[in-house]
Amino acid sequence: MVKYIPEPFRIKMVENIKMLTREERCDKIREASYNLFRLKGEDVYIDTLTDSGTNAMSSEMWSGLLRGDEAYAGAKSYYRFIQACQDVFGYGFFCPVHQGRAAEKVLFPNFLHPGTYALANLFFDTTRGHVVLSGARALECVCEEAKHPELVAPFKGNMDTARMEQTILEKGPENMGLVVMTLTNNSAGGQPVSMANLREVSRICQKYGIPLCIDAARYAENAMFIKQREAGYADKSIPEIVRECFSYADMFTMSAKKDTLVNMGGVIGIKDPDSPLIPGIKANCISFEGFYTYGGLNGRDLECLAVGLYEGMDESYLTYRLGSIAYLGGRLDELGIPYQKPAGGHGIFLDAQKFYPQIPWYEFPGQVLSVELYKECGIRACDIGSYMMDPDPDTGEAVRSINEFTRLAIPRRVYTQSHFDLAVEAIHNVWQRREELQHGYRIVWGPNVLRHFQATLAPIDA
Repeated sequence: MVKYIPEPFRIKMVENIKMLTREERCDKIREASYNLFRLKGEDVYIDTLTDSGTNAMSSEMWSGLLRGDEAYAGAKSYYRFIQACQDVFGYGFFCPVHQGRAAEKVLFPNFLHPGTYALANLFFDTTRGHVVLSGARALECVCEEAKHPELVAPFKGNMDTARMEQTILEKGPENMGLVVMTLTNNSAGGQPVSMANLREVSRICQKYGIPLCIDAARYAENAMFIKQREAGYADKSIPEIVRECFSYADMFTMSAKKDTLVNMGGVIGIKDPDSPLIPGIKANCISFEGFYTYGGLNGRDLECLAVGLYEGMDESYLTYRLGSIAYLGGRLDELGIPYQKPAGGHGIFLDAQKFYPQIPWYEFPGQVLSVELYKECGIRACDIGSYMMDPDPDTGEAVRSINEFTRLAIPRRVYTQSHFDLAVEAIHNVWQRREELQHGYRIVWGPNVLRHFQATLAPIDA
């Protein structure tokens, strides 16, 4: 029997949740046009739609709410936030924003425009969306191991550096606006990137004069994987590993709603304190987010963020965090249920194509499995597959994902072992009935960019 990692915290406050009947859940998902984003939160029992902003804050973070300085410009809370960022990342300039996609909206237009490319180990949805909205095109060079869910490898989030360099030469270094390294690699299943791989990506970027940006939403979980799995890092502290990771990049964008454990917040970091980018970043922030010392956040949000930067790197917490996801993976292994192995940092990515080999990619097996899990016991999960991929911006044709996943993204410090065990039971029940379904869904309506948030779907009955 897989052992559960005990929580390194006590629970001080609880929130009541309810479980609807199966008949009620079937009605609710039909009313939501089979889009899990359209469900009311109160109609969900275990919410794993995302780990973004769904964290439970600590007593120290709640204390920070009372310390918040709400001055419009130059608040004390801003300077506490800056001091924490400088201590953790060692960069010269930081700009707060309200979340990760805001950081992309503010930063990317400084590098990307029509005729240019952004290249990544894999883009997640909003990052890819902001590349397209800038007029540029997204290229991906994830390592081959990420495409084989059953394969166990320590760093399946890595960039394929040989293919990266080949792609740069094919497109022309002068046309490469930005390279983005996502830590951990969300679309690959929350899989980590090794320090050696990040170092090599940095070398190639420097060789061709291409800026390197880290998508740092899950920087602490990635650092813990490096400590656990990469030679030479077992005796290094998490802050030391984090500092080295960021030393290889020129800048980062961060959704602080993940590893920084807050409910709202984001950060842009620039290594060079005298970078010519800074005036443009400040100008975009003022236009889109608010004055650059608050960036769309309250002072109390900045206080919580300053605390969360440290709490998210606590080794006992990270041991629990990664251990709890590994526990889920271990339970699935016992039942023979396929997922992206090994278990990722922030969730379990079920291999929906293995659940439903009879359902083609363009009928969205990942979305099928998400709907079935909600019907089974009120779990809200998310397709990370072809349904999440927007149409090709040039041809309008459907785009196939490299994998068809259903992601259970686990909120931090929220659910207990009993919730995990219930989720495993539900997954197992759906797995046992997997041959009953022969068709998936079609999109009735959806926008061209980030369609999966809003789209309406209908079952294919043929």
